[in-house]
Amino acid sequence: MSGHWNKGHEHASESHGQYISAIYRHMQVLISAELAPYRIGSGQYIFLMAIASRQPVTQKALSEKLLIDKTTTAKAVAKLEAEGYVRREPDPADNRYHLLYLTEAGHEVVPKVQEALNRIKSKTRRGISDEEYSLLLTLLKNVLHNLTD
Repeated sequence: MSGHWNKGHEHASESHGQYISAIYRHMQVLISAELAPYRIGSGQYIFLMAIASRQPVTQKALSEKLLIDKTTTAKAVAKLEAEGYVRREPDPADNRYHLLYLTEAGHEVVPKVQEALNRIKSKTRRGISDEEYSLLLTLLKNVLHNLTD
């Protein structure tokens, strides 16, 4: 069975964790390669896209929405800011916080990043029906919920 996973054959030694981990690593490599021309790493794109869809947003709200710790969020936002894609402004409602906005360059790069992510997503969905993909997402959300509950 070269090139095929053992479909339908559960093995005691197999774990969904090993597949999730391998999928994550492979996707990070693809994403890094696709986004290299824009100087956006596989660790920053998720923040860029979240800011794009929610701006203005505080770093704290971004961390909470993405379920990513504050330190990682701060580093990713700082990198996006250094690349000129994101800017911070003091929150008029609370000066302790900053609101994050896309810059003009940020607005220009977001569609390119989205196209790259769509190409990768299409590749991952080959041979999987919409119904199967929906079930996959539901099951993965359940696994995450079980771990974070």
